[in-house]
Amino acid sequence: MAKRVGVDKWLFGVVLLLVLFGLVTVFSASAVMAKATFGTPYYFVLRQSMWALSGMIALALLMQVDYRHYNNPRIVFTAVAVTMVLLVGVFAMRDSHNTHRWFRFGIASFQPSELAKPTVVLFLAYFLQTRLHKMEDWRGTVLRAALPPLVFVGLIMKEPDLGTALVCAGVTAMMLYLAGMQVKYLWMGALAASPIMYYMLFRVPWRRARMLAFVNPEADPRGTGFHILQSLIAVGTGGLHGLGLMEGRQKLFYLPEPQTDFIFANVCEELGLIGAILVIGLFVALGYRGLRAAYLSTDPFARFLAFGLTCTVLIQAFFNMSVVVALLPTKGITLPFISFGGTSLFVMLASMGVLLNVTREID
Repeated sequence: MAKRVGVDKWLFGVVLLLVLFGLVTVFSASAVMAKATFGTPYYFVLRQSMWALSGMIALALLMQVDYRHYNNPRIVFTAVAVTMVLLVGVFAMRDSHNTHRWFRFGIASFQPSELAKPTVVLFLAYFLQTRLHKMEDWRGTVLRAALPPLVFVGLIMKEPDLGTALVCAGVTAMMLYLAGMQVKYLWMGALAASPIMYYMLFRVPWRRARMLAFVNPEADPRGTGFHILQSLIAVGTGGLHGLGLMEGRQKLFYLPEPQTDFIFANVCEELGLIGAILVIGLFVALGYRGLRAAYLSTDPFARFLAFGLTCTVLIQAFFNMSVVVALLPTKGITLPFISFGGTSLFVMLASMGVLLNVTREID
């Protein structure tokens, strides 16, 4: 197949639009709170802008690096080892809100679980490319492929960060299925994981409270059901056209974390159904171009790489928006490219740089 002269301009444009839209939305959602807390309405958007700039530089650089360079055991297993060390090392850091998720360096912070997502994709792309006809060997292929991602998932759940762990698990399952793994193994894996999920969701008190609030948020509207109810109020208030940019009311100390986990609720309130459809449409366009690259790639490594990186974005976006409209319990997971969060934005943009390089090889 002829080599493309340049990268997929549609994919690049969609990513750029998501980042710019995210900066505007972060400012809109956080300005009042930032002014009251930090004395300036630009606190969050300036930090996000610096991460966006560094992320776009990483995207531009990685876009020029031939993806075949990553198809190297020294690079793959170094990435796995470094990520593992970081996921373990984060437990030595001081906790924040009873969680161990960040390395903090003054005002800056780094969340190693974000790095785990592209590392899982890279490892599986490398491991599975030569085992497409061995997927019936559950012990020699399926189990060996799933082992490093499962270790990552276990460490991330321990932080605890169930949302990111589920993204990693979902991407792993989809890449294994793409490689030809039988569906029965997915069911067997889900069955084996069900006791752990039951314990995590119903035996950990604060998660159990979230599950009960998801089922009946009105039972405790000022407590466990507060997040869901305020989010639904924001979504419902927006109507078709929304209240207007910067005119949202739920962000005024009603909606918790309006610039991070619940930023999509602020979008719905200020830009209405039209704004929500615009955001969903951008993610659909990104998914289409990314999966198209995977489908058209003749190199198995490139196919898995493009598929995994695209699925990471789509799964995370689906989880975030589903939480906002109460289709899933609250998980604490960001909306890719849009929510405030430096590590997430930087890693996502760097991953898109790799994906864009893959698109050079297709028509």
